Amino acid sequence: MKRLAFSFECQGARCGATLDSAPGTTGLLLVSGGNEIRAGAFNSQARLAAEIARAGFPVVRFDRRGIGDSEGENREFRRSRKDIATALHAFRALALQVDRVIGFGNCDAASALMLAGGAECDGLVLSNPWTIEDGEDDTPPPAAVRSRYVEKLKNPRELLRLASGQVDLKKLARGLRQASKKQSAPSSLAGEMREGIAGFAGPIRILLADADRTAQVFAERWDAEDPRIRRCSGADHAYSSTEASAWLRTQILEALRG
Repeated sequence: MKRLAFSFECQGARCGATLDSAPGTTGLLLVSGGNEIRAGAFNSQARLAAEIARAGFPVVRFDRRGIGDSEGENREFRRSRKDIATALHAFRALALQVDRVIGFGNCDAASALMLAGGAECDGLVLSNPWTIEDGEDDTPPPAAVRSRYVEKLKNPRELLRLASGQVDLKKLARGLRQASKKQSAPSSLAGEMREGIAGFAGPIRILLADADRTAQVFAERWDAEDPRIRRCSGADHAYSSTEASAWLRTQILEALRG
């Protein structure tokens, strides 16, 4: 496996990218979330790319326009379709043996892939998709809060903390008010994402980290019976524990081998 830095042009702007080479004919296009550079937080995406490449699958990461090593205006995730599709074309041109590409994104990178209708990828792995509108409160949805309080009531230590006055009553009151609501407000963004992948013909996996607020909000705004959903119990947004990281890697490798 070799790591190669390269660049491609997207509507007149040079974009920085990295290829982790491997002999496989299926590749992974790793889309960055938020305004993160392609290495990811604490180099997490670079490490993931290396692990996937060691398993035999080439991986391309890139900085969309206006981020990291890339020129141009930062158009945010809602308007990144062209960046993703152009990175995919560059991937195919550089790794000529690749005839199938799976797109992977966490948080609003997953949302970007959905809004772009898959951005010409052959399959998608969508992790903790972002469905929270600009300016909207990102507190956990009512169902998640209720579940959390049920678990606390089963724990004798938590009951002792409450009885001994160690619990912030104002915070508790806010939580109870949130738990009393029926559900989160609807999201037009979730609707746009649903429409975006409605006509996508390739396989899709939706990965949800159960302890992550973004995933909890998505779950409440999506079809709970969607068979494409897979959950990682206790995982945080970044799958930072050893167990969660291994689970994420397994999910991606299964999609690549599918």
